[in-house]
Amino acid sequence: MNMENGMVKKETLAPDHNLFEYAVIRYVPRIEREEFINIGLIMMCKRQRWLRSELCIDETRIKALAPLADISLLKRQSQLFLKRDVPQKGLPIEETYRWLTAAKSAILQTSPSHPGISITDLDSTFTRLFRELVES
Repeated sequence: MNMENGMVKKETLAPDHNLFEYAVIRYVPRIEREEFINIGLIMMCKRQRWLRSELCIDETRIKALAPLADISLLKRQSQLFLKRDVPQKGLPIEETYRWLTAAKSAILQTSPSHPGISITDLDSTFTRLFRELVES
């Protein structure tokens, strides 16, 4: 926001800039310990009606934290984050995003939702965040 003559002036985003939200998908093997491994990313841009998620199940990292982890079960359950018809088909993407990122007390959780502004295309921004937050 900008101040002009003592009045608050609302700024608008440049046409090629997009406001987005993202959350990191986490595997929490023992909820009571609150330790987790980042296994994916979900990102949404309401303006572009754009939603993308991706997973990276690193078995070595998971086994280091949770030697008894059922990797095949984790892979099956985490597929939920890749679906676009949850909790029901036809919802606006922001509602699907909110449902997927809602706080949960389960072995699959998401971080709090974080905002950002993409000055490049959304896919490039997603790829950069995925590399920084999940793959590294």
